[in-house]
Amino acid sequence: MAAILPPTESGEKMEQLHHSEYLSQDDIGLNIDAKKKEDALRRKLDRYVAPVMMILMLISYLDRGNIGFAATQGMTKDIKLKGSELNTAVSVFYIFYILAEFPTSILVKRLQFNRVIPTITFCWGLVCLCTGFVKGFGGLVTCRVFLGFFEGCLFPSMTLFLCNWYTREELGIRIAYLFIASALSGAFGGLIAFGILYMDGVSGWAGWRWLYVIEGIITILWAFCCIFLVPKNFETAYFLNEEEKELMRQRAIRTQAYSDSAGAGHHGKADIKEAAKDVKINIWGAIVYAIGAFLSDRYQTRFLPLILAAPFGMIGYAILLSPVSPAVQYFATHLVSTACFLCTGGNITWLSANCAPDGKRAASLGILLTLTNIGGVVSGQIYQTNAAPKYTLGHAWSLGCLAFAWCGWWVIRSIYRKRDIEKNKKLAEGYVKPEGTMYTDREPDFHYQT
Repeated sequence: MAAILPPTESGEKMEQLHHSEYLSQDDIGLNIDAKKKEDALRRKLDRYVAPVMMILMLISYLDRGNIGFAATQGMTKDIKLKGSELNTAVSVFYIFYILAEFPTSILVKRLQFNRVIPTITFCWGLVCLCTGFVKGFGGLVTCRVFLGFFEGCLFPSMTLFLCNWYTREELGIRIAYLFIASALSGAFGGLIAFGILYMDGVSGWAGWRWLYVIEGIITILWAFCCIFLVPKNFETAYFLNEEEKELMRQRAIRTQAYSDSAGAGHHGKADIKEAAKDVKINIWGAIVYAIGAFLSDRYQTRFLPLILAAPFGMIGYAILLSPVSPAVQYFATHLVSTACFLCTGGNITWLSANCAPDGKRAASLGILLTLTNIGGVVSGQIYQTNAAPKYTLGHAWSLGCLAFAWCGWWVIRSIYRKRDIEKNKKLAEGYVKPEGTMYTDREPDFHYQT
């Protein structure tokens, strides 16, 4: 841990247990018992905290992604979209998604997670439901604007919420849960759409309208569930007993060093059926990310998974740009999904673990998510329908971005290592933190995860 325990009797005892080479049998037993209790607590958090966030992530990706299924089932024709209007509707979502992320990162803790998360979930669920009633391009864009804004508030809220419940050593796999849920949304999205779109013609409504209405209602219902499932803090958590709350207090003390404490046309159902059946690539992304995140936490390395995963994506995009058979291109999509999930989630975890205090971590995360999701705006323009099936511009752009990121991670790692060398020198010289100054990740006893 980067944190230094305060000079309390319990803190000194834990430091002695950690550093002593000669432990008594009683001390060893005490240490093992404490570890068992913390493991049990962590498992409980994984049952009550993480699943709620995963379902939110799953639902959000379903609601933002159903525009693709709706387009294939006649929305484009029914509301008379022309030219690149569908691409515009896709891109405008990300503009307001980006605008919402940074202020949310700064304000969500102050406004309280248990209020913000249910509220924004209800709001985007209502917007999703209303999309089922749009009559033209203007209505679709308006709904996408509001959907982007409210969903943009979600991811920073969930990430910072997890940061308040887990230590930074545990954070990798828990943020991975969110991306696993987003990957699974691609698999389940096709299945759900396939089922709902069979309602085409019921009550005189097109199947794509039923898709929006039903998914919107599901989201609203989950928002009401979140009122009871998202606790204000661990002191008021309904699933923790007094002993577990005391352990959470101890964990809060240990982490205090980095916390401030305070397509056009109408296609057949066969297209949806094929999407529903072909769940392997989304599932594949979830599997590799779960494994990568587990190993990242297990060996406390954030740099290595990034630097190893990115080349898979670069190779994948290079293959997609080459004149190869469909079977080889299909293989390349697995390489791309390997890089996309590991690199996106791993990068967020690396930043979150290496920023202190809470305010700096929140602002840094907001900036990162803003920059990351600019890609969502760009993607709607570089992956144009008329470029199918080659998508040369889109694949080339993505390849270049991955290569740029790969180089950048080496630079970041060298900066962290240089800073840690300087910090060790200060500690060796007897550095003492000045009274009254704020603790940040630049303090000598805060060591970066690399």
